[in-house]
Amino acid sequence: MGFEITEGYRPGVIGRIAELHAGYYHRHAGFGLFFEARVATELADFLCRYEAGRDGIWLALVDGHVEGSIAIDGLHATDEGAHLRWFIVSDRLRGHGAGHALLGSALDFCRARGHRSCHLWTFDGLHAARHLYEQSGFRLTGQARGAQWGIEVDEQRFDIELALGTHLEPTTASVTLQKRS
Repeated sequence: MGFEITEGYRPGVIGRIAELHAGYYHRHAGFGLFFEARVATELADFLCRYEAGRDGIWLALVDGHVEGSIAIDGLHATDEGAHLRWFIVSDRLRGHGAGHALLGSALDFCRARGHRSCHLWTFDGLHAARHLYEQSGFRLTGQARGAQWGIEVDEQRFDIELALGTHLEPTTASVTLQKRS
C-alpha cells in the first residue's frame, strides 16, 4: 500500500490521531474515555504551543487521509531529552513500513536538531512496537505498574542516545548528516 510522510499540522489531525489511538488501545488494552480524552487534550496543548525547529509532527497519509502519526516534543529536550509521542499506525497501513518511516523521520529530526537523547513511554505487551523501538536503538530503561493511561498496566520507558550513527537502518537524511560530520 502506498503512503506518504508529511510534516506539520493539518485540519482534523487532533481528532484523527485521537481516534486512531482510542480504537487501537480500546481493542488491545481496554483503554476508554480517560485515555482518548488525554490523547486529544495533550495533543491539542502540544500543537497550540508548537515551535517549528523545536517540535515536530509527522503524518502517514494514504490518499490525503491520516493513517499514522508521530511527534517529537522538544520543550524539555535540553534537560530531559526529546519526548517521542503519539506514535500510531492504522490497521489499514500497519505492516507496510509506515511505522518505520515515521520513526525514522522523528529520529532524523532529533539528530538534526542536536538532541542528545529521546525517550518514550509505552506499556508491556506491544511486541511489534517494542521490536521497532529496539531495532532503531531504543533500550528499555524502566518498568513499573502504573495507570497514567487510565488502566493499570506495566508501564515502560525506552530511551535512545542520539549521537550520529547510533541507529541501525539510517534513512537518506541520516546518511547525509553522517557524511557531513
